[in-house]
This record gives sequence, C-alpha cells and structure tokens, in this order.
Amino acid sequence: MVAARVTVNGKEAPIAPCAPHTTVLDFLRERGLTGTKEGCAEGECGACSVLVARPGVNMPTDWVAVNACLVPVAALDGQEVVTSEGLATAGAPGTPAALHPVQEEMAVRGGSQCGYCTPGFICSMASEYYRPGRCAHTDSNSAGATDPEHGPNGFDLHALSGNLCRCTGYRPIRDAAFAVGSPAEDDVLARRREESPPEPVATAYAHGDSVFLRPGTLPEALRLLRERPEAVVVAGSTDWGVEVNIRSRRATCVIAVDRLPELRELRVESGHVEIGAARTLTEIERHLDGSVPLLADLFPQFASRLIRNGATLGGNLGNGSPIGDSPPVLLALEASLVLADADGEREVPLCDYFTGYRQSVRRPDELIRAVRIPLPLSRVTAFHKIAKRRFDDISSVAVAFALDIEGGIVRKARIGLGGVAATPIRALATEAALEGRPWVAETVEAASRVLRAQGTPMDDHRASAGYRSAMLGQSLLKLYARTTEAVSS
Repeated sequence: MVAARVTVNGKEAPIAPCAPHTTVLDFLRERGLTGTKEGCAEGECGACSVLVARPGVNMPTDWVAVNACLVPVAALDGQEVVTSEGLATAGAPGTPAALHPVQEEMAVRGGSQCGYCTPGFICSMASEYYRPGRCAHTDSNSAGATDPEHGPNGFDLHALSGNLCRCTGYRPIRDAAFAVGSPAEDDVLARRREESPPEPVATAYAHGDSVFLRPGTLPEALRLLRERPEAVVVAGSTDWGVEVNIRSRRATCVIAVDRLPELRELRVESGHVEIGAARTLTEIERHLDGSVPLLADLFPQFASRLIRNGATLGGNLGNGSPIGDSPPVLLALEASLVLADADGEREVPLCDYFTGYRQSVRRPDELIRAVRIPLPLSRVTAFHKIAKRRFDDISSVAVAFALDIEGGIVRKARIGLGGVAATPIRALATEAALEGRPWVAETVEAASRVLRAQGTPMDDHRASAGYRSAMLGQSLLKLYARTTEAVSS
C-alpha cells in the first residue's frame, strides 16, 4: 500500500511519523505553516480553519473550510489542503507574494486587529468566495445591502459563523466579506473546481499500537467492525476530535467511513427521501435546497458552517446525545434508520432507536447506512432551538413540530423533543391532545400544558428544569401564533 501522504498548498507531504490521532492543525504547524492557529481545540473559534478539496454540489470540486483542530491528518490521506499561506500567489524570485483578493480586502478594510484569528477567517471567507453561484448578485461594497446576513455580492455571513474574533472586529470583517468580487478567470483555485477532487484512497496507517483505517467499500468496513468491535468509527470527526483534544482520549483503531459511496447517496423517491449517513450537513442542505422545510429550519441552527462542512447525520445520531439537534427534527419527520452489518440490513424507526443515555439498539458491528424520511411531508412544520446564543451553541431545549391540519382540524401531529430526557423523545401525550381537535387557541393552550409535563427535564448549567418545561409549552403557543398570523395574512 502507498505511504500515506497529503497535498498541502500544492506540495505532497508524508504523514509519517505522526501518530494516527495527530490533527491536521498539529501536522501543519510542525511543518512551519503557523498561520493555522489553535484557539479552542473543539471547533468553536475557527482559528484553525483550512480549505479541503471535496466533491462539489454544483461543480466537480468545492473548496470546503473545515476545523483543522478536529480532523486527524490520516483522514486526509491522498487529499488536497490549502492553508492561509497557500492562498497568496507567489511572485518572481525576490519579490513578495501577491495577496489573495480575500486577504487584500481584509487588509485594506482593517479586518485584522491582533491577527490571531485572521488566517482562519480568511480560509472560511475564501471557501465562500469560491462557492459556485455566490456572485449571482451585483458586486459592490456593503453600502446598500438590505439583508444583514447576506451581502450584495451574494456573500453569506453564515460562512463565518464558526469564526470568533476576540478583538470584536466583526464590522470590518463583514465589510471585507461584502466587498470581495468574483474570482478572476486565471484564478488557480477557481479553475481547480472544474476538475474532480482526489478520489478517496484506502488507508491503513499504523504508528505504535494505533492504526487508522479507511476501507474502500462498505462490505470491507462492516467486516472490520465485526473483527474490531472496539474500533471508533468517524466521519467528520467533529465529535471524536473534541474527545481527543479535550479529554485526551486515544483509540487503538479508528475506522473512517466518510468517503464510502454507499453512505453518501441522496435520493428522493416516490415514498421517501433517503439520505446517506456520511453526507455532510452542508451537502444535504444544498442538495435538498429547501425541499424538506423542517430540515431547512434545522441546518442554520446546527452549530456553525465549519462544523456542518464535516458533521453528518450518522454521527449526530450515532453518538446518542440527548441534546443533538437532528434527532428531534427526524423524530417529527417519522424518520427511520437503515442499519447495516456484515450479514445484511435492517430498518429501525427512529422512535425505537434510542434505549438510554447515549445508548441505542445499534450493535457494535453495525453502521448507520442511511436515514429515511417518509413522504408526503406535513405542511405545518417548525424547529425551535432554545439556546443562549442564536447560532453555534448547544441547545437547552429543542422542539420540532410536523402537523397536518385540514379543514381547521389537526389530523396528525408529530413532535420531537431534545434536552428534556435521557434520550430524544416523541411528545406522544401532546400529539394525542392535538389530533382530531380543532386548531384553535383553546386546543393549543390545553396541549401546551400537556407539553410542559413531557420528559424529565433537569437542572444544569444551561437551564433549569422549570425553564425547560416552560419553554416546551411556550414553543407550541409560538407555533400557533405564527400559524394563525400566516393564515390571516
């Protein structure tokens, strides 16, 4: 097998002798690329962001920004990485490099203060700069922009939602983002999008007593899981990377499944939508393009763009966290999971999947292959995330609604809850209090009292049990208010 290597700023570099848990961040810094900084080591500040060439949504290749502090460098075997240093264009010998347009705008508009966060902002900004279709609007500066989160140049500020500036220099950073134009015709990275990204390579990288494995096929991955039940399975490493950095956890065997074709399918069929468990949330969002409204409500509130560029539904469901944002939404959508092992597959309704705190019916030798959402979809949907910050925060309470209301009567109600029990749950009693009854204030107020009593909320540093219960009831009242406003308008 070919030695593990990664292409950084156009030059190949061997991964050896790094340990399998070594992050891309540490790998780069050890090679002198110190623009990539460690700020938090858990994917919340973006000081470490870099660009990776990934399969594109609208073009063969997308330049995707990811947190280098979370991804093990072995996961990028055979892949291409560009750092903030690699964005500048080399000049003639003895002359300085020419700044990238994003770097230029950050400089002239005062977007860099202490400078610690600047390289990370620049990489995240460059990812949005190269997003196909981004420059569909007229290029200009921020003057005249009517949407505070989108510039007149099509720049989506959510691209920077995972980057933290401790000097509070956000206004000039926003000005720089809203000032960048379109990539020039001879822009090397823009032209690179027209070619296919590197194909995933099978990897077996060992160092000491640890090994990082990237199987080439799903059957091979399932065979490995049966042989190595102690293995840690990773996709985007947005959860495992935190365990490695903050809790110093190490694994003797890590199996990467993020590039398995069988786990990356996305199909809309007559009876359901099937989403591969290893599709990133950003890919799902852009492929579905709002066709599943409840998921469209979820995505902007799920962590940050940097996290969504790596995180997967399979990972969010696989770790079994009771405060994961996707389970309440998928419960309301009546989703089921396709679980695969070396002997075949089985389909499990999500409402039967969780069995206890971070526990499920999935066996150690099984993978989540796909999520299935039945069609047709309910027409009245909403996702309410109660958290201390609007974006990039862990929810205190998450509530997802999917209702069918016909002739003023609630024909079907599905409500998913997170953060109020040891597992994500369906609000079955509240659903029963709504179904078959008129969608009027009296029904909703009675059902909201039932919803307040659902689950077993607890006191912790995010919220008290009483607050969580109050927010449950309030969320249904909020849905009713917005629904009646829509009808009256």
